[in-house]
Amino acid sequence: MTISRRKFIECTCKSVVALGAGSAFTRFGTLNAYAQAVTDYKALVCVFLFGGNDGNNLIVPFDTAGYANYSTLRGGSTTGLAIPQGNLLPVTLATPPTPFALHPSMPEMQQLVNNKVVAIQANVGPLVQPITRAQFQAGSVPLPGNLFSHSDQQKEWQTSSSNSIDSLGWGGKIADLMQSANAGSQYPTAVSVAGAPVFCNGAETFPAAVIPGNAGNPGVSCSTGPSTSDCTARTQAMQQLLTFDTGVNLIQDASQITSKAFLYSQLLSSALNGQPALATAFPNTSIGGQLKQVAQIIQARAALGLKRQIFFCSQGGFDTHSGQGTLTGAQPTQLAQVSAAMNAFFTATQELGIANSVTTFTLSDFGRTLQNNTNGGSDHAWGNHHLIMGGSVKGGDMYGKFPVQALGGPDDAGNNGRWLPSTSLDQYGATLASWFGVADTDLPSVFPNLNNFAVKKIAFL
Repeated sequence: MTISRRKFIECTCKSVVALGAGSAFTRFGTLNAYAQAVTDYKALVCVFLFGGNDGNNLIVPFDTAGYANYSTLRGGSTTGLAIPQGNLLPVTLATPPTPFALHPSMPEMQQLVNNKVVAIQANVGPLVQPITRAQFQAGSVPLPGNLFSHSDQQKEWQTSSSNSIDSLGWGGKIADLMQSANAGSQYPTAVSVAGAPVFCNGAETFPAAVIPGNAGNPGVSCSTGPSTSDCTARTQAMQQLLTFDTGVNLIQDASQITSKAFLYSQLLSSALNGQPALATAFPNTSIGGQLKQVAQIIQARAALGLKRQIFFCSQGGFDTHSGQGTLTGAQPTQLAQVSAAMNAFFTATQELGIANSVTTFTLSDFGRTLQNNTNGGSDHAWGNHHLIMGGSVKGGDMYGKFPVQALGGPDDAGNNGRWLPSTSLDQYGATLASWFGVADTDLPSVFPNLNNFAVKKIAFL
């Protein structure tokens, strides 16, 4: 008999419960014996905007003088990147003395900001220590490595390291510290529904990667397939291969990874089976599917025996060197999808009765220049504005210092609006980690530059 490689793996993955993971399910009834120190449930959900989202059009000054200055510096709304003021979505913020507005593609976020569910973090970015324009131009203080590089900054945002060499993400490091909260569970704390990001890598914990829409599907199994005996034989052969001692570390490590992937897949499938369908409608987009899958996994948290979970989602397409558009184009399209998906996800957390227990936040490679380029786009920059969403978020407010909108001004690293971050990634991440349950004494082990800043945490949680 001939069989494709894909069919072989499909059968073995779906039937691993009968052989390698069966003992795990007999203990599902006892997985609720959690660590006594943690009695509540909390989840962190990262939405990474790959490519470098243009925060200058995410949140815009809305007062007459502020908007006029913004429009001039962005080249106007006809040939430049300025959004017509009449199209902007004004938000009611508690702290700033002047009004602001959101991008027209984000009506859902406007409503959630005004309902005090979403907060805005202004001008945050990777920093080794606080920095001024004069210090940057003189090269007198240490800087994060390879600023303005996509690959390096994507990794630094995910690791909270000032270089792109580190292989442990701050989500994974938080998961390491919170292992006791999930004591007894065989399913990992960190889960990615967007590939295998460094964000989820821990020193002691192994993350799970889930393909949205596939988790929990019955698929092919030895009990339902066309030939039970053949499928069982293939599964047994795969298990023997995975447990065979080759004496080669690389092969043994790969086998261990595959075994864990099989186990996690079956654990999740078993936990999701029997869960009622969510009433919340999610948009039929990539980020919509990812956040729907996250909501479904959260729904199965009790069956998985989890009190703490960390998730990674992503949306690409934000490298807008050209064709950014003001009301159409790359950025408006991507922001519209993110806004609708995040709104649906918050609604799902309300449906599940855990809106106060789930905090969603955005990250991105970097911000973009305030000054537009000649191709109808913007170029790589540094500090950027981000959104934090959840029932525990002190929303309806802006945190941090909004940069002075002036080319070559006090907050510009150069002369085209590359904002020097006024809030560090370490402070941003430490706030989320602290809410999640990480002790203050452990925060510097996750965020290595945190002690260089007088204020360790921000007030949005």
